[in-house]
Amino acid sequence: MGTDDRASHAYRGRKTKRNAPMFGPPGSIYVYLIYGKYHCLNIVTNKESFPDAVLIRAIHPLIGLEEMAKARKIVLPPSSEIPGQLLKSLTGGPGRLTQALGIDLALNGKLLGDELLIADIGLKLEVVRDCRIGVSYAGEDALKPYRFLAKSSPAVSHQPGYCRKYKKV
Repeated sequence: MGTDDRASHAYRGRKTKRNAPMFGPPGSIYVYLIYGKYHCLNIVTNKESFPDAVLIRAIHPLIGLEEMAKARKIVLPPSSEIPGQLLKSLTGGPGRLTQALGIDLALNGKLLGDELLIADIGLKLEVVRDCRIGVSYAGEDALKPYRFLAKSSPAVSHQPGYCRKYKKV
């Protein structure tokens, strides 16, 4: 819904040097910098010239935890069991996620599979929808249920129901 969504970088079809990967083929990677400091990872989801992308806000890593912790300058406990709060500190949020995975502007415009792979490993999760985070400037569009999250993952920065405090009941 990129061109119709006030929270999208491609709202009203506006194409810039920064958001050009959003207009690329599906599977294109769109990385941008926020606050001059944090990278955000997006994956283009529609056909070429239709700027729809999904922001990857968090992951629940199953492998590579030591490397991610080193990149985030976090000390892991000696136990193989990682507490939920530590997992959230590791990859819970778009800036933490990209830092943990070493993602920066060098991936911008590339295709999935070249240097970054997202794969279905058969893990079954309960996925729920909620409003997005950090786009209150988009007015009513901020309340659209365009945030999809694994309900039980401690890596999620805001659990389902985050929107309730914004909606008039």
